[in-house]
Amino acid sequence: MKPRITLLRRTCREAAALLVAREDRALNLPDQVALKLHLMACKACPRFENQLLTMRAAMKQWRHYGDS
Repeated sequence: MKPRITLLRRTCREAAALLVAREDRALNLPDQVALKLHLMACKACPRFENQLLTMRAAMKQWRHYGDS
């Protein structure tokens, strides 16, 4: 049996996939915890997360561009 900490360890590729998946659906609890731990330890992935959030905000503004 693998130690529990190994089950929560994610690579940057896996973390990026979880960040993208999080845009479409809610992550299960182990994935949420693993992603949070990875984001706390990694320098690159939080930047990717910020890029995704920026793109989401820009798309939201674009969707409501003609409303105002």
